Amino acid sequence: MILTICPNPSIDCTIELDSLNVGKLNRVDKKVETYSGKALNVAMGVARLGEKSYATGFMFDAHARLFEQVLDKEGVKHDFVYNTGSARTNYKIIDKRAMLTEINDKGESVSKLKQTELIDKVKEISGDYEIAVMSGSLPKGVEPSFYGKVLSVIPSHVKVIVDTEKYNMLSALDSREVFMVKPNLRELEEFTGKSIHSLQEMVSASKKYLDRGVKHVLISLGSEGAVLTDGSDSYFCKSASVAVNSTVGAGDSMVAATCVGIEKGVPMQEILRMATAAGTAAVTTSGTNLFYRDKYKEIYSKVYSEKIYF
Repeated sequence: MILTICPNPSIDCTIELDSLNVGKLNRVDKKVETYSGKALNVAMGVARLGEKSYATGFMFDAHARLFEQVLDKEGVKHDFVYNTGSARTNYKIIDKRAMLTEINDKGESVSKLKQTELIDKVKEISGDYEIAVMSGSLPKGVEPSFYGKVLSVIPSHVKVIVDTEKYNMLSALDSREVFMVKPNLRELEEFTGKSIHSLQEMVSASKKYLDRGVKHVLISLGSEGAVLTDGSDSYFCKSASVAVNSTVGAGDSMVAATCVGIEKGVPMQEILRMATAAGTAAVTTSGTNLFYRDKYKEIYSKVYSEKIYF
């Protein structure tokens, strides 16, 4: 089974417009609300690929039952640390040009007592899992060092995957050996402080993670595909050409497929192929919906990994 740790669940409100006119009246064509969070998306993606996942993290009383109903429907077991108040709401505004504008709320604060409770919970349950994923932002009142505190209590035999912003990531890398990180190109540039223009430059930039003890770096490139490297071997997989409805959740879908590949023990190039297929399948769904398994299988049959040579 795969454990996912979601520190900051969110209500994602996707609003579709004909065009976004700043400073003017905008009329909504379609609005959809989903109950998610990066690590929760990973847990649901794993379940859609037919494997077992377990979700923990922070949850907020006002919307807890709605989140739980979604996870129950997907077949994901869960056990959260509950806080008073409401989950944050993130707004995803999509116009007819497929341009995405995001407005992310900070949500409610989480107390030190509740932070300790989650650390204790992860320590108690994580030893039963082969893979643990911690991803996403942190709620108000929680410092970047929390990433390291949570990950440090996970036993060394568990493969840890991290997908988060720079300072949370630094805390994670200081805490323990990390099996895989999943930056997108912007995050890779931010982490390394370099502008990157080629596949070879991506692999070279990944060494900044590898030098910190990371075993694998998976770089998501949106419609261009993805790169996976362990410092010795590096592969690129181009995305299939599909109609893009929404890019929300594509990275989480990639992590979900990666977890399944690691659990099955498939080689690097196959993990990359699975990740690319899941990420591509995710963009074909509207709003913040994740990929569907039949679409994943269709795209998987069309994409292939190729080795990157210097």
